[in-house]
Amino acid sequence: METKVLAIDLGGTDIKYALMTKDAEIIEKSKVPTPEFTLGSVEVIIKVLSGVIDQYIMDINGIALSMPGILNSFTGDAESAGMFSHYLSENNLPKLLQEHYDLPITVENDGKAAALSELWKGGLKDVDNGAVVILGTAVGGGIIIDRKLYRGNSFAAGEMSFMLTNADTDDMWGSTGGSSYLLTLVSERIKVPREELNGYKVFDMVNDGDERVLECLQIYTDKLARQLYNVQALLDLDLFAIGGGISRQPILHEYLQKSIDEYCNNHPFLQFMPRVPKPKITVCKFFNDSNLIGALYHHLTLTKQI
Repeated sequence: METKVLAIDLGGTDIKYALMTKDAEIIEKSKVPTPEFTLGSVEVIIKVLSGVIDQYIMDINGIALSMPGILNSFTGDAESAGMFSHYLSENNLPKLLQEHYDLPITVENDGKAAALSELWKGGLKDVDNGAVVILGTAVGGGIIIDRKLYRGNSFAAGEMSFMLTNADTDDMWGSTGGSSYLLTLVSERIKVPREELNGYKVFDMVNDGDERVLECLQIYTDKLARQLYNVQALLDLDLFAIGGGISRQPILHEYLQKSIDEYCNNHPFLQFMPRVPKPKITVCKFFNDSNLIGALYHHLTLTKQI
């Protein structure tokens, strides 16, 4: 029987899933709504996941999970679990599912899964050291060192949302680097309620040349460029792969590259040295499928199938 794995990504809005071959070919994929926060419980999430798994149980050799949180990706233990923390923190989702299914089940943090997908078959496949930065509601991602995912002492490496952006405040990158910050800037600038905006509407205005919104995009990418610079100064990476829904917009990369160039070309230390650490960026390859593909790669690695 050909190896087929069911990859499942637990997100804030939807639980996405795909039946995949070990070469990351997606045979079919779909999604179901994530249970509302107030209705979530271990029993509810197991019921939802079981409804997905039961569709494929006769065809699969394993289950590969991706979810938010600080997770021991070798044992499956979760110290925290993002939006699922109120019932999955200090729990082990693979073990809970193995009470119902006699299959190998693995789990990886969603940002780290995205990084693994880009390392395996995406924008980082030809580099030794890099990072994936996911511009979602906040900022996720993962760090690749010597072609291996760096998880850190407690599996918290790459949790970029926690990075401080200002030494004098408690502002964190998750507050100023995610797409929600861009929407807030636009809301305040054009006097439209925040709840009436989304990424599609904002980039429609950007691509229509609305100067007010373009100014907001410039502020956003300037802040983003400085944080990428900080990571570059620390790790001296070959390449950053930028992902998340808004990363599909070519103008985002145009503005971000301009912000990086302007900052590095006008850096105050240039008077003392010939160059400063300059981040090199590319776009992630897999977008919404990245967590599924990375979860598959982790599963195949952990079960010694690649």
